[in-house]
Parts: sequence; C-alpha cells; structure tokens
Amino acid sequence: MRAWVLLFAVLWYLTGVGRQRYSERTKKGFIYGKPGHLVKIYVKLHRNSPILVCMDFKRAEKETVDPTYLWIGPNEKQLTGNYRINITETGKLMVKDFLEPLSGLYTCTLSYKTVRAETQEEKMVKQRYDFMIFAYREPDYSYQMAVRFTTKSCIGRYNDLLFRVLKKILDNLISDLSCHVIEPSYKCHVVKVPKNGLIPELFIAFQVNPFAPGWRGACKDSIDCEDITNHNILQARDRIEEFFRSQAYIFYHDFNKTLPAMHFVDHSFQVIRLDSCRPGFGKNEGLHSNCASCCVVCSPGTFSPDVDVTCQTCISVHIYGAKSCP
Repeated sequence: MRAWVLLFAVLWYLTGVGRQRYSERTKKGFIYGKPGHLVKIYVKLHRNSPILVCMDFKRAEKETVDPTYLWIGPNEKQLTGNYRINITETGKLMVKDFLEPLSGLYTCTLSYKTVRAETQEEKMVKQRYDFMIFAYREPDYSYQMAVRFTTKSCIGRYNDLLFRVLKKILDNLISDLSCHVIEPSYKCHVVKVPKNGLIPELFIAFQVNPFAPGWRGACKDSIDCEDITNHNILQARDRIEEFFRSQAYIFYHDFNKTLPAMHFVDHSFQVIRLDSCRPGFGKNEGLHSNCASCCVVCSPGTFSPDVDVTCQTCISVHIYGAKSCP
C-alpha cells in the first residue's frame, strides 16, 4: 500500500470522516608552484593528489639547464619515491591514497644553471616552491524538516497518535536507504487563518539521518562511505518531499475540498540541510576559502572529537586530524 494512501486512511479514521579541489591548476591537470607564494591544495581522503610541478608556469615554458629537484615533506625530511610517493625525473610529485597524516607543507627546491654562450660561464640558480596540502572529506548530510497538520483540538490523544503514525510511515518510506527519522517533536498552536478563523494546528519537526542501525552494510567495499550515505539521504529527502506533495494533491483534488479535520497544511513543508564532519575534520571558511564547503582535516593545534562542524583549539596537539586533546 502506498504511504500516502495509508496516511489518508489514518487521518480519516482519526477524524471520523526519502573532488578534488585545487587552488591553481592547468589544462593538463598539473599544479605549478608560485615563487614567494604558498599554494593551497585540497585532496579528498583516499584519493590521489594532483600532480605538483617543481616549477612555476613561466619557468616551465623556458629551457632549464641541468635541473635538479629536492622535495621535502611535512616531516621536514627529504621525500623519496615509494609505493605512496611518486616523484618523476622531471620533479613532478604525486601522493597516492592521501590520508590525514600526509597533510602539511611540501617544499620543492629547483636548482638549475644559467650558461653564458660566449664565455661558457655558469651560474647556479635556486628557486623554492611551497605547496600546502590538506586532506578533506565531504560533509555528512542530514535534513531538518518541518510540516504542519490541522487538528480538531490541541487536547486529545489523536494528536499523539497522528504524530506516531506519521513517523512510522516516514521511517518505512526510507528504510531501504539506511535512513531514519530522529528527534521528532510536535507542538499544538491555535492559528488565526484569514477567512477561516482560529484553527488548531500541529507544528511537527523532525530530522532525517542517514545512519539508521546497520547503515554500514550499505557501504559494502567503499572506503569513502559518505559518498554513499549522502546519495541515500538525498534520495530520502526527495521521497519525503514527494510524499507531502502527494498529501496536498489528494486532499485538494480527490475530495472536492471536503477535508477531514486533520490534514496536511499545503505549502507548510520546510527543509534545511545540516552538515556535520567526521571526528578529526571541520569547516573553516576563513582558512580554507577554496574549500569552504569541505570538512578539512584539523591542523596542528586543533582537534575535533565528534560530529561537529568546527575544529576546536588544543595547543598540545601536534598532528593533523586529531580527534582528542591530550
């Protein structure tokens, strides 16, 4: 039985009638250094970094004699090629399967010679390029929703029964998406409606969350499960929105405007997206303007212990992605 039909039956019974992000990038997908400037780069967790070039774009357009490249990682040690760090003979760097501890300052020093053709006089030139790389995740989405229903009176057991039935219907509507309704609540208010006098109405609020019991089963082999949970919660949002649209349609088209005393108030459905970040990540639009909507790894001196959206200060933290304050 379709959910809207079930709710209709209940109402009549009661009344009796569901990236990468970079700051600088070329057409080839390379990111070049900028002399004297820090280049910020954001790499999604468990993805490969973009290719960092140990040159600025102008230098790359010119001949470079006897170039050598020295990459220094966030631990202030020289980077060498391994299963995770890939450095080419032309000084290009890529970090594979990026993780929180890999965040930090990557510095490359380019050394090359200038040669005077007439005298063969050589001069060694050095140029340093700084890249700041941050791991990030997409935020986990949930939705705060609100609807209103008319009622016969603010006193009586029918209001509570409607509230419980509605929650059950919505849960069933999105259960296959591993989503559920949390923190439901309602209050009854008397509303003066133009041309209709005083009408008691139930103001119902609830949150739709993508982490119903057993939600990890939907992730399967996916490492970045937020991609799946966010896809599911978007579907859940659309289903619930369609459900309430159907409520307005059935009452205003199928009953010739003879409505039961308890019915959905047309256009009362409201929805707001709520973002949260996993522990060790947070949002900071001022610091990370190029990734303002991202959950960026908490920098040293900060931590995030829960699913908040900000990293908190902790001077004893010296790592990226801290989840506690020692």
